[in-house]
Amino acid sequence: MKIIFATGNAGKLREIKALFADLDLEILTMKEAGIDVEINENGKSFKENALIKCRSLGVMEDAIVMGEDSGLVIDALLGLPGIYSARFFGEMPYGVTNAYLCELLKQVPEEKRTARFVADAAALFPDGTEMVTEGVVEGRIADEPAGENGFGYDPIFYVPELGKTTAQIPMEEKSAISHRGKAMMAMKPLIRKWIQEHEDISGQ
Repeated sequence: MKIIFATGNAGKLREIKALFADLDLEILTMKEAGIDVEINENGKSFKENALIKCRSLGVMEDAIVMGEDSGLVIDALLGLPGIYSARFFGEMPYGVTNAYLCELLKQVPEEKRTARFVADAAALFPDGTEMVTEGVVEGRIADEPAGENGFGYDPIFYVPELGKTTAQIPMEEKSAISHRGKAMMAMKPLIRKWIQEHEDISGQ
């Protein structure tokens, strides 16, 4: 039994492999598994998009298919970029988009710079069972980008109780408090339980 993750994002995969290390399962990207399918993320929520990713790959006899959709929700921008986080600014690099968002919110007072990272993780099991978990971390948009440990919007997402952006937090610490980490940690026992209940399928 292995996990095939519907992503090409190296940063996400590193986090997931670290979180799932004790499951003792091989974790592969679509490309590593030799799968080439086009995924049309046309859902209206993180949950819908996560499930779309799984369903695009389909049920597999020897693998748990996983998909994840996540994004940054900024209250002052009426929830944007939200589900469009990965493509809201087209092909512009995150270094540029992060600086732009900070500039855009420059005149917004601190108490109204609230934001949250949201992640939904979906799993499609060999018997057709689907499961979804969600993780949320609250914070605000920083005055300027800071930190080099994360990716995407991490340098501008400030967590007040930690006094840091999520790009200033070491990977092992970030996994414990991040939206993706929370969603994956909630999914991990569900995967472990399914494997235990289906040993004849999983071969474990």
